[in-house]
Amino acid sequence: MTEVDVILPSLNEEQALPWVLSRLPDRYRAIVVDNGSTDATAAVAREHGALVVAEPRRGFGAAVHAGVLAASAPVLAVCDADASLDPADLPTVADPILEGRADLVLGRRRATSGGAWPWHARLANGVLAGLIRARTGLALHDLGPMRAARRADIVALDLQDRRSGYPLEMLLRAHEAHWRVREVPVPYSPRVGRSKVTGTVRGTLTAISDMSRLLAAPTEPSEVDAHRREAS
Repeated sequence: MTEVDVILPSLNEEQALPWVLSRLPDRYRAIVVDNGSTDATAAVAREHGALVVAEPRRGFGAAVHAGVLAASAPVLAVCDADASLDPADLPTVADPILEGRADLVLGRRRATSGGAWPWHARLANGVLAGLIRARTGLALHDLGPMRAARRADIVALDLQDRRSGYPLEMLLRAHEAHWRVREVPVPYSPRVGRSKVTGTVRGTLTAISDMSRLLAAPTEPSEVDAHRREAS
């Protein structure tokens, strides 16, 4: 029985996927969202037992949203497909959700080497984390590309961003909905292949732009908040 569906947004990750998919724990199912790859990402994913979903519209948010719609497990996790994060560490973020101890768990990246996290991405993440702490009061240090939450709750948040701002929108709306948010450390290693976002200065600037827009805009109460208020 699948307990956790793992959404793996993928763009030209044929080299990394065999290792990534081999590292999934028992009762975790991989959903590889092919976000317009020009290599054999989809074929490699199928060969290694993953459910493959095609999402031609480029963007991290678009890929994760497609994975959410395709998922059926009660708990969802999101993990990069480039081997920078080890899927064997997924229980660290998913167990608090499965056990009812948290509503959203973010993996705080701990670089395993100097080359794992480019300086510009690390700097941008530090600034962003400071802005998040100032806005929400949450003691967070990383937006966390590895994360977990209940599927029904994510759907009820009705997230709209389809680019780099998706993880931040999820966090901000979760905070507005009074979710219990936790942060746990996870190892972060050099990725396989070239990064499409934070591995490049241009990608980092795009992410900063998307997230700055979200931080500047007020968020509205979500369906989750309404449902929980009615139940209280």
